[in-house]
Amino acid sequence: MSTVTSTTARELGTPRASRSWSDAVILVLALLVLWQLCSWLAGPEILPTPWRTAVKALKIVRDEDFPQSLEATGIAFIAALVISAIGGVSLGLVLGARRLAGDVMEPLLMAFYALPKITLYPVVLLMFGLGLSAKITFGVIHGIIPITVFTMGAVRNMPIVYARTALAYRLTPLDFARYVMLPAAIPEVVAGLRIGFSLTLLGTLIGEMFASQSGIGHMLMIAMARNDTETIMALALMLFLFATGVNLLLLRWHHRLAKTG
Repeated sequence: MSTVTSTTARELGTPRASRSWSDAVILVLALLVLWQLCSWLAGPEILPTPWRTAVKALKIVRDEDFPQSLEATGIAFIAALVISAIGGVSLGLVLGARRLAGDVMEPLLMAFYALPKITLYPVVLLMFGLGLSAKITFGVIHGIIPITVFTMGAVRNMPIVYARTALAYRLTPLDFARYVMLPAAIPEVVAGLRIGFSLTLLGTLIGEMFASQSGIGHMLMIAMARNDTETIMALALMLFLFATGVNLLLLRWHHRLAKTG
């Protein structure tokens, strides 16, 4: 009986973190094996192997021109993400608090979200030309809408007692947004930021591909024109690892907020 009890305790005491790490390792190994098999079937000229892609990525990182491209992309992406986050959260709080305005704007936002943003390429170019402003604009129009929608939904689902308490304490609209709505909506805001982060990065890269002469997106465009699959896969791998790492951090933050909430 004691042996069974101790065994059960050890099984129940297995850390979740270790299990999640083992699952992640198995998933990564499975993806690498699948990648290798696809490379064998398609041919290394069409799909380079994981090893060749990693070697090429290391070579790109060591290139003397890469830091300049990384800096150009980083500046545009960070600026676009900050604008998307602040603008999306602010707009979501207003539309969530104003029910009629939210009901009117939500279908319009979703319609704009479904619109292929590349169709706005000529308009953005005419307004901002080639350069940093166009890249930031492409990033913002991709990332701001999911952050707005998630924030608006969180405010709408907020318990009505919060609003009544704010009225009882005679809070100003700004204080109500700062001390009541935003703390109540923060888990959903973080969820929106996860999606907004990825889409802002995507928009910034698209802006660099079509409206810039520098950055990682521009490197991708040159590699596509040259049919350089190794460079394309190496840059895609670096972007994938970066986006995955940041999303995992945001996901952990979201889970922590959900538990404390």
